[in-house]
Amino acid sequence: MPLDTADDRRMSRRAMKAELLDADTELALAYAWRDQRDEAALHRLITAYMRLAISMAAKFRRYGAPMNDLIQEAGLGLMKAADKFDPDRGVRFSTYAVWWIKASIQDFVMRNWSMVRTGSTSAQKSLFFNMRRVQARLEREAEAQGETLDQHQLRQLIATEIGVPLADVELMAGRLAGSDFSLNAVQSADEDGREWIDVLEDDATQAAELVEDRHDTAHLRAWLLAALGELTARERLILRERKLRDEPRTLESLGDELGLSKERVRQLEVAAFAKMRKTLASRNEEVFEFLA
Repeated sequence: MPLDTADDRRMSRRAMKAELLDADTELALAYAWRDQRDEAALHRLITAYMRLAISMAAKFRRYGAPMNDLIQEAGLGLMKAADKFDPDRGVRFSTYAVWWIKASIQDFVMRNWSMVRTGSTSAQKSLFFNMRRVQARLEREAEAQGETLDQHQLRQLIATEIGVPLADVELMAGRLAGSDFSLNAVQSADEDGREWIDVLEDDATQAAELVEDRHDTAHLRAWLLAALGELTARERLILRERKLRDEPRTLESLGDELGLSKERVRQLEVAAFAKMRKTLASRNEEVFEFLA
C-alpha cells in the first residue's frame, strides 16, 4: 500500500501495530462507549480499526486526492460508525464501519473532484465510481466478440448495467472527461488571444431591448393616461386608491369617504375597468389584449 509522505507511512505503521480485537473485547468496548460514553473505550476501538480505514482510503488514491486527506476522511467515517454502532444487533463493528468509511471517503472525493457539484444521489455516486470500470469491461467484451460500439451504444449499455437513466450517464461522462479550467485562461498561445470569459454570453439586458422597453413603456403610459382621462373624478379616485397604492385601501374605507356602500364601490371599480378597456380597445387593440 504505497503512501504519499513519511507522515503517511508512520501513520500506517502505527495503525498496523495496534491491537487486534476479538469479538468479546470489541463488544465490551462498544457497550462502554454507547452506555457510559467511555472515551477511553472509544479511543481503543478507533485505534484498533484505523488500519481498516487506511486500507480503504488507499483504494481511492487514483482519484487524485492527497492520501493524508483521504485518511482523515476515512477516520471521520470510522468515528461516525463508532458513534452510531448498536452492539445489540449482533454485527461485528468492522462490518458496520466499512459502509461509513466508504461513504465518508466517497463524499470527500466527489466534493473535491470539481468546483461544480458532481453529484449527490446514490445513482450519481454509483456512476462516478463505477462508470469507467464498467465502460472498460464492456469495451473488452465487445472487442472479444469482434464488435465496435459507438459512444451512444456504449453509454446506453452503461446506463442499463448500472441502472441509471441515459441522461445521467451522458452528463457524468462530460464531467469526468476533463478537469476545471480558469475562465481567465487564454484560448491560444498568442498574446492577443481572448480569455474564455470573453466568449460567455452576457445575461444583462441588451441596449436594443432597453430602447424597445422604454419606447413601449412610454406608449403604454400615454394610452393609460388617456383612458384614465375618460373616467369621472370618482372613478379615478377609486382606481387610484385601489390599484395604484402600495397598500390598497379597502372597499369599506372608500365607501365611508364617498358615502357609498362597499358593494357600490366594488361596482364602480368594475365599471371603471370596463370603461378603460373599451377606450384602449378603440385606440389600440394590442394594448387591449395585453390588459384583458
